[in-house]
Amino acid sequence: MRVYLDCLGCRLNQAELERMAAQLRAAGCELVPSAEDCEQVVLNTCTVTHRAARDSRARVRQLHRANPSARIAVTGCWSTLEAQAAAALPGVQLVVPNAEKDQLAALLCQDQGRPRARLPIPGSRRRARAFLQIQDGCDQACAYCLTTQARGPSRSTPLRTIVAELRAAEAGGALEAVLCGVQLSDWGRVLPGSPNLSSLLDTLLASSAIPRLRLSSLEPWGLPTDLFQRWTDARLCRQLHLPLQSGCDATLARMARPYRRAQASELIRQARAWIPELALSTDILVGFPGETEAEFTQTLAWLAQLNLADAHVFTFSPRPGTRAASMPDPVPSAVARERRLAVMEQVERSRRRYRQRLIGTTQAVLWVSARADDGGTWQLGGLTDHGVPVRATADADLWNQLSPVRLLRQEPWGLTA
Repeated sequence: MRVYLDCLGCRLNQAELERMAAQLRAAGCELVPSAEDCEQVVLNTCTVTHRAARDSRARVRQLHRANPSARIAVTGCWSTLEAQAAAALPGVQLVVPNAEKDQLAALLCQDQGRPRARLPIPGSRRRARAFLQIQDGCDQACAYCLTTQARGPSRSTPLRTIVAELRAAEAGGALEAVLCGVQLSDWGRVLPGSPNLSSLLDTLLASSAIPRLRLSSLEPWGLPTDLFQRWTDARLCRQLHLPLQSGCDATLARMARPYRRAQASELIRQARAWIPELALSTDILVGFPGETEAEFTQTLAWLAQLNLADAHVFTFSPRPGTRAASMPDPVPSAVARERRLAVMEQVERSRRRYRQRLIGTTQAVLWVSARADDGGTWQLGGLTDHGVPVRATADADLWNQLSPVRLLRQEPWGLTA
């Protein structure tokens, strides 16, 4: 059976897609690079925002138009919460909730085995880096978030499975693996012996020779106190994404975030003490119900002190089924947009300062894209271990290779090397 895999949303969705790819290959399926050439489509959906839910619906329709004869299987957060709406879309023959996602390959195929190597997915979801899901779900239930409903309670992938998947990725040629989850700091809590993220990193670094290991988004609570000491191993990428959401304690309390500004600041101080040249990025949510001008000013002033390498800035949108959807004192949309622009301007200044410090240095870059041009050379796109995007021109296709490069100058999109 020819299968086309696609997804929207976060790195966790990409990690799940790669696990499905391994399962489908083991079952004898052929993965193809486009929907036009397949018999079966698998789409992993997202619902983190209204736009993500809308995009999920639109993607199903696009896939059906591309190949009306293909069967479509839909899974992920949007289709879990809106299963009837997903099933009613054209071409959809199977809706698999998140809780049964690991059984999707078995539902599509008759037999399963174990892959020898984890290979990149062909087509638009092809990635040089391997995305490994180590955890799913969340027990926190922040006031604005649908994740608890869509993905259920926190649960951890067993250590032996993670080690096997990392080795399979390495055998497939991956030079970097990204550990993904909804709440990475919760990994191991419910496993026998209560291992934690520190012990997991110790095991993975000892079990594999992969050159790079990166953590995906890391919620700023519940972290082992000795976690950052692992970065004495240079294979751990010097990038942390901590979704801080706000720099005002009153706003954080209404969001039901289980930390306050002083705790987050201390966590960042500890991380920088152990990780030289740390690239710190975050998520900021502006316009949350009840956010006054004074509260927003506190967030903006704090961001100016953090020396961020990057940030994703969101405007609050009420999601039905969350506590925040019915909270009083909504922020006018025009005010929320103005605040988002102010934060984005602050982040841009901070981003440029961080990247400027890298100009003139030599850094290892993993090339994640390569395109031949008319002149017989290759236009390369890659990432430093800090997660900074880099572009360069080369005489050969260096996709999925690590190269030492000299960083020359800043551009709006990143650095030229």
